[in-house]
Amino acid sequence: MELEKLRIFLAVAECRSFSLGAKKLYISHSTTSRAIAALEEELGVELLRRDNRVLGLTPAGEVLREEAALLLRQAGSAAERVRQMGKKTDGSE
Repeated sequence: MELEKLRIFLAVAECRSFSLGAKKLYISHSTTSRAIAALEEELGVELLRRDNRVLGLTPAGEVLREEAALLLRQAGSAAERVRQMGKKTDGSE
């Protein structure tokens, strides 16, 4: 799973909309749709319920939402720690 696809999935899950999720991330609706479809294909499960313009999460989607949020927080924390280490080693403390 790519972090970018998880980021897109989280935006769609939070907004309960492909269009609003795409708008939030400044990407196209088609990019958003492809990312979700790729995640569903990769994981072999449906992540979103698409019922008459109402978007909901399946049980698997709920689990992925929780785990993806954790992973993205950890990735952000790791990136920040590495940046801070870079500042210490280049003498700009």
